[in-house]
Amino acid sequence: MYKRSFVLFLSYFNRNRDYFECHEVLEEHWKEVAPGVRDHELVGFIQLATGMYHWRRGNYRGAQTILAKASRHLRLHPTSSYYTGIDMATLLAQLTHIEQQVQQQAPFKPFAISIVDAKLQAQVAAAPLPDLSEDFIRDKHKLRNRDDVILQRAKRLAAKHPH
Repeated sequence: MYKRSFVLFLSYFNRNRDYFECHEVLEEHWKEVAPGVRDHELVGFIQLATGMYHWRRGNYRGAQTILAKASRHLRLHPTSSYYTGIDMATLLAQLTHIEQQVQQQAPFKPFAISIVDAKLQAQVAAAPLPDLSEDFIRDKHKLRNRDDVILQRAKRLAAKHPH
């Protein structure tokens, strides 16, 4: 019933607060189901994770910008099938509160997305997650291996500018 990528997103968000991985797993799914559709309902969740990642790292300006976008996107699609099993009213209220906290440059404080469907709760609880340190999760974008990204970028440049 629930997409595996969305279950993983919720697991990373609620359980180990690996917001970077939330972004990665849901972005891959978004690219499969709606490539290039910038107002797709998944975009709001991707932006929410990105905003939380920025806030945790003390990037208040970046967090404020992306959380405002997340709020707009999540409100655009009030009846999305992706929202089934989630208490969206509570999530939107939490998001409003977090936007205020970020604007006041309050210290990072995580929250869990309220899941109201027992089957979804069970799937989220059962998803296997790696055991990672808080430091690694906080600075994941700096610590991960980016060789594949660098290689793809070089190939695109070479294709644009052949010698």
